[in-house]
Amino acid sequence: MLKISKISALIFFFSCSLAAQNKQKIIFDCDIGGAIDDAYAIALLLCSPEFEILGIITDYGDTGKRAQVACRLLYETGRDDIPVIVGRETGSDYDNQFRWADGFNKISPQKISAADFIIENLKKYPGEIILFTVGPVPNIADVLQKDPDVLKLAKRVVSMFGSFYMGYDGGSKPDAEWNVQVDVASSKMLVASGARLTFAGLDITTFVRFNQSQLLRLLMRQSPLTNSLSSLYSLWQFEDYAEPDPALFDVVAVGMVLWPELFETKSVHVSVQDDGFTVVDEERAPNAEIGVKINENVFIERVMERLIKQNLGRN
Repeated sequence: MLKISKISALIFFFSCSLAAQNKQKIIFDCDIGGAIDDAYAIALLLCSPEFEILGIITDYGDTGKRAQVACRLLYETGRDDIPVIVGRETGSDYDNQFRWADGFNKISPQKISAADFIIENLKKYPGEIILFTVGPVPNIADVLQKDPDVLKLAKRVVSMFGSFYMGYDGGSKPDAEWNVQVDVASSKMLVASGARLTFAGLDITTFVRFNQSQLLRLLMRQSPLTNSLSSLYSLWQFEDYAEPDPALFDVVAVGMVLWPELFETKSVHVSVQDDGFTVVDEERAPNAEIGVKINENVFIERVMERLIKQNLGRN
């Protein structure tokens, strides 16, 4: 019996070790605290055992306040083992979601620059990390200024970025997508980086939304994670641009990695114009893969299932 128990223990140990090795390493660069979709995207990451989250980085605007929101979200869900890194500050506007974390000091961001954190990890794990960018990309510009070739060490860079064949209104006319438009110079550096790029643009994000019934289900779940999301949603509703049914822009970028079977993509050449438009030239050699179709109903069902069935929280 003792021998069998030891064998069983060894099998369990090696199974757990193999599972840990098979987790996809990721870094998540976001502007949490602005639009609500960043919080939903981080929530999906936390509910996804497929991922090993090496760090969450904040970008654009008051990155210190954004990091405070990320720290509280991780603390409330018992995931304060995940490092938070403050990205380059580009402004000081106060977003309403910042109120949720005002005065929070249970955990603090790491004392390292976003660029150095990304560079160090890409060199430590060459070819293993998926780098998500779901906001403007000033941190990526800083990375490329320090080391122009280092993004090529990423397994993939997956970005909520651009508008290729569809705009915000869902029609056939592209728009200057916000993440690109507010920092054109950094966006140009990203598309010229030579990294393996995947873009979740407006073509597959702008119409993917939670409805009121789904938001009510999240509220009624009453878990540390869903309570945090509901609090942030209620504060976001004070923003002039907020809508009752939030678009899940950044969540879709995460979904492209989690559930690729729900997406259709296309390899194309993308360039960024001075006005922030992202232009596809199908006559040139591809430099990116873009999402062109999503099974949005199944996608939202899967996201909801993960957010509702999780049991994240402090022990």
